Amino acid sequence: MPLNVRSIAVSIAVICFFVMSMIGWASGLMPFVCCKRALIGAVLAYIAGGWAAKAINSVLVSAMIADEMNEQGDADLTTTSNVALGDRDIGASD
Repeated sequence: MPLNVRSIAVSIAVICFFVMSMIGWASGLMPFVCCKRALIGAVLAYIAGGWAAKAINSVLVSAMIADEMNEQGDADLTTTSNVALGDRDIGASD
């Protein structure tokens, strides 16, 4: 199931904004400087979080496709081998 990219990116950006604000405030910077740096950091975190979520989605979807192809391939192989070998119900009476 693919992840919701926008929701994850917004969550990462909000957390980054507040963390950077607290770090700037604890460092004794002026509030405007803290806000400006936190906003720039949040925008960059939003972009990075979006890219990371898209990359994870890509890996998850390709893994799901490969798994489904393997399951279908195993089912096709089993059906083909039973028909080719002439397997019958051994316990049946004629």
